Amino acid sequence: MKLRERKKLATWRAIRSAALRLFDEEGYEVTTVEQIAAAANISRATFFNYFASKEAVVFDQDPEERHNWQALMNDRPADESLWDSLSAILTGFCESLRERLPVQRILKAQSPALAQSGQSFGEQFFTDLRNWVAERTAGSDELTATLRLNLAVAATLTAYQTWLTDESFDGFLRRLERCLRQAGPGASTD
Repeated sequence: MKLRERKKLATWRAIRSAALRLFDEEGYEVTTVEQIAAAANISRATFFNYFASKEAVVFDQDPEERHNWQALMNDRPADESLWDSLSAILTGFCESLRERLPVQRILKAQSPALAQSGQSFGEQFFTDLRNWVAERTAGSDELTATLRLNLAVAATLTAYQTWLTDESFDGFLRRLERCLRQAGPGASTD
């Protein structure tokens, strides 16, 4: 990465860090773009060069995240079952969000505006995952591949939706593993 790109990434991350800190301290609703810009030591115009809105600070993916999750997909062994690959990819994706996912969850719970937001983190990830499954299973049973993908995504969403308020992120990961185990081929109900 060239120096200019590294500086832009550092600025992007500084803005997000300042915003998340202010949201935690002051609340999402009352924190303004101007306050975020001041805390990140940038202008309001610079804020909008990096983020389309205050909401985007919460949901936009880190510019390097896509490369990281694509590596998760591409690194799966060709002879591994689709379900095992999906389980590893989804668990790895959630693990990569260890620092951000709990904060996003709390902010959505505290903010009516964010709770009603149509924007969802992970939209690009799920699009890439669907494309990866289609490429990996080309020429095979499309119905089964699509069903496996949808079950794995549903298991992940179920783990997130049932993540207890006082449960740690590691507790969430254990919940995710349980959901994936229960939803997978030969699933049990334990």
